[in-house]
Amino acid sequence: MHSDVHHLLHTYRSAELHREAAEFSPVRPGLRHRMGWTMVELGLRLAQAGPAPARAARTV
Repeated sequence: MHSDVHHLLHTYRSAELHREAAEFSPVRPGLRHRMGWTMVELGLRLAQAGPAPARAARTV
């Protein structure tokens, strides 16, 4: 492919992608999004707490 043609096609595709990006509007975070971040936060807090202390074995 000739370099001028390649550059022209790249320019057109780039402009097309820029138009699509400008039209895109992200959706408000829904319940699934909020629950996911809540679970991440909970996991991080549990990880900071460290391992649980070992229990003594019961002999009955």
